[in-house]
Amino acid sequence: MTDLEGELRAAVRGEVRFDATARALVTMDASNYRRVPLGVVAPRDADDVAAALEVCRERGVPVVARGGGTSIAGQATGTGLVLDFTRHMNRVLALDPEARTAVVQPGLVLDRLQEAAAPHGLRFGPDPSTHSRCTLGGMIGNNSCGSHSVAWGTTADNVRELSVVTARGRRARLGPGWAGAPDGLRALVDGELARLRTGFPQLPRRISGYALDALLPEKGADVARSFCGSEGTLGVLTEAVVRLVESPRARALAVLGYADESAAAEAAAGLLPYGPLTVEGMAADLVPSPAALPRGGAWLFVETGGESAAEAHARAEAVVRAADVVDALVVTDPGGQRALWRVREDASGTATRMPDGTEAWPGWEDCAVPPARLGAYLREFRGLLAAHGLRGTPYGHFGDGCVHVRIDFDLLTERGVARFRRFSEELADLVVAHGGSLSGEHGDGQARAELLPRMYGAQMCALFERAKAVWDPDDLLNPGMLVRPHPLDAGLRFAPLPRRPVPVAFGYPADGGDFSAAVRRCVGVAKCRTATASGPAVMCPSFRATGEEEHSTRGRARLLHEMLAGEVVTGGWRSTEVRDALDLCLSCKGCRSDCPVGVDMATYKAEFLHHHYAGRRRPAAHLSMGRLPEWLGAVDRTRTAPLVNALAGAGPLARLGKRLGGIAAERQIPRLAPETFTRWWGRRRSTGTGTRGTGVVLWPDTFTEHLSPSVGRAAVRVLEAAGLDVTLPPSPPRGRSRVCCGLTYVSTGQLDRARTVMRRTLDLMTPVLETGTPVVVLEPSCAAALRTDLPELLSGDPRAARLASRVLTFAESLDRLAPHWIPPRLDRPATGQTHCHQHAVLGDAPDRRLRAAAGLTGDLSGGCCGLAGNFGFERGHYEVSAACAEEQLLPAVRLAPEDAVILADGFSCRTQLEQLGGVRGRHLAEVLAEGLEEEGLGETPGQAAK
Repeated sequence: MTDLEGELRAAVRGEVRFDATARALVTMDASNYRRVPLGVVAPRDADDVAAALEVCRERGVPVVARGGGTSIAGQATGTGLVLDFTRHMNRVLALDPEARTAVVQPGLVLDRLQEAAAPHGLRFGPDPSTHSRCTLGGMIGNNSCGSHSVAWGTTADNVRELSVVTARGRRARLGPGWAGAPDGLRALVDGELARLRTGFPQLPRRISGYALDALLPEKGADVARSFCGSEGTLGVLTEAVVRLVESPRARALAVLGYADESAAAEAAAGLLPYGPLTVEGMAADLVPSPAALPRGGAWLFVETGGESAAEAHARAEAVVRAADVVDALVVTDPGGQRALWRVREDASGTATRMPDGTEAWPGWEDCAVPPARLGAYLREFRGLLAAHGLRGTPYGHFGDGCVHVRIDFDLLTERGVARFRRFSEELADLVVAHGGSLSGEHGDGQARAELLPRMYGAQMCALFERAKAVWDPDDLLNPGMLVRPHPLDAGLRFAPLPRRPVPVAFGYPADGGDFSAAVRRCVGVAKCRTATASGPAVMCPSFRATGEEEHSTRGRARLLHEMLAGEVVTGGWRSTEVRDALDLCLSCKGCRSDCPVGVDMATYKAEFLHHHYAGRRRPAAHLSMGRLPEWLGAVDRTRTAPLVNALAGAGPLARLGKRLGGIAAERQIPRLAPETFTRWWGRRRSTGTGTRGTGVVLWPDTFTEHLSPSVGRAAVRVLEAAGLDVTLPPSPPRGRSRVCCGLTYVSTGQLDRARTVMRRTLDLMTPVLETGTPVVVLEPSCAAALRTDLPELLSGDPRAARLASRVLTFAESLDRLAPHWIPPRLDRPATGQTHCHQHAVLGDAPDRRLRAAAGLTGDLSGGCCGLAGNFGFERGHYEVSAACAEEQLLPAVRLAPEDAVILADGFSCRTQLEQLGGVRGRHLAEVLAEGLEEEGLGETPGQAAK
């Protein structure tokens, strides 16, 4: 333990961590920059903050205050001590509906404040797209804005008082009338009144530099407002009193289509007199699928409010009539509005990839110009991009003249970094020429502070330095930001990564086969750090269960980044830090779809485990559950299922078996079926039962084969009732294993074994692949493995891609191959959970159509059941597994009507429901087969088994 660490442990009551994991997690924010800190402190209160500052001041150690780590300019990183406010100082301390104020701590996530204010019809006005994970402290530090700033202004417009601790330990309550001002600040301002009155551009989104003009007498000498946007360089925030605004009772969203972004930008300012809540702009090259949008090449999202839905709708229609548009759409349905807003909010992530997959980066994320000049500015901006051979996709707050953009800078080579600098300097001049601000929302940080003299001139920047010296004479707080800045091209986070691809097992087709590029996908927008899953979203269940950064998708990506860099995490593929962080990854693949940039942590985990255990002894669970198909195949060949069930039910033997197999003691071992699905199929086929319709091959996955053959029998009944001719894959030679997707081997990182199993499967399936017959897979996780893991592990075998393209889920097969078939009418409510792999890889639109056609009403919940294959069975995972189930699945089942159908297509989901909820979940095939029986349209699974 270092002397600094020991002194901090003695001085503060909160956590003090100097280990590699804690440091690696905060080397980066959402910017292009990386700095390695000495350690991290999670203070419990203002006393802890003051104590930590005292220790660091005595040792000359710089201090950086960090919130959600979503800053885009680099100001949430540092080389000294990082203060993490999200762990303890994260509460709403008071809320006064009459005064419309709230008292909050700096680590409070914005959405938690909105939830507390909503019952009173109130809200905090500023709402960045990262509202589900950004903190109030970070918003105050950056003077954040969000899409509603045209109505409710910036964070500075909504702050009443701030409690801060200065670097020298002074505690102050900042407010109007010089309240809390440090000695010397008033004298500095009084001596520079003329400069402060004339030296700042007048526009709504001027965030760059220090807001010293807020200290002018005619502006109330508001020290709290002046402190906003100081990026943690003047003092450390410990508490804030913020203003709340009345939330409209109803809202409508007018989506206006224009020919291009310049036309949309030029129209935006003209809509402000209509009092909109938002005027957001986005071009077609940022929208994956514009099907839900009106015609056009760019769109404005204009939100209106009112006391009633009719009033909000009328205001939206007035906006449409006033706008000269190609096409327009007014959406009043809240669900439809949320779906459209998700497209806009995810732009900060989706913009990090160009349409061809090329990486794009922040750095010029939020310049702002007067709204009336936005159209002209965007045309010149596009021209500047072209002149430098760069590409970017502008979007953002067009009503405020603020543009977000990610640009395909080459930040990996000296030549590319040099071009990054030249472009930055020329763009700064362009912004200034239009009367704009280098930052219109996210602050200057390292990305723009070096260029502030181009905007403000040398004398104003010297005044900023003098102000910093008044507040922080020792330059202890976040040095290198705003004044005396680090160069904008120094400390880039890509610099320490390997320059050549490291040898890997998966193909990573979207990243050119480069594992480093795959890891670079995580840009830190931290959508995985949301505390609650919304709608059908899955990512990231382990973070929501633990609240720990290292168990978020971003945290794991950061550790993998540092593993590749080799400076903080030094063990390479043998790293225990990475192993421990990945241990609670459920491999749910939720990040593959929910992460705006498509991070696939399940694949990265499998890759890491493959290398980590190469030539080493594996955990018992990898052998017991990772090789489950082999064990169950042996049981089938020896006809010992009854014996295995008896032993699993015998207390002492079951406990011993679970201990030896690395299985959680709290878990019950599922019972094996007395007859496998394929044995039933062989008996049934001998009777001549079958149809002569379109042929399909039904995949006998391990779970259906050995544990839930009733699902396979039910699927056969339904598929044949729909007119499909069902067969099974070719049988293997005696004593050999049947087809297998390799899922259990992949999830435990046994990738060499997985490839062997997959190749054997392809050999068996070759005759089927030559016919083009569809392959129906009942278990969603197996279908996802065949769709994604198979072609990515065997990228050199064309048969892998052919099989992947033939895979259909149960609902997809009926949707595509029997489109005119009418399922039995059940007319019952349904509840349950969409399988996480179905959500992430396969999609559930056919399932929803099939349920609707059968009269099964209600939506299935999102999230993850928590069992997730072997995860929930492994020793040490039970509590997290149960917490995941309690998030959405079990509450949904408890609240369901008595006659509700509990749907769970995955064996893991059904097992979790049975073991934790005491209820039986059923595959959709089973429910439809039962309906066929009731209608007299087919034999039941029970009859078929006789």
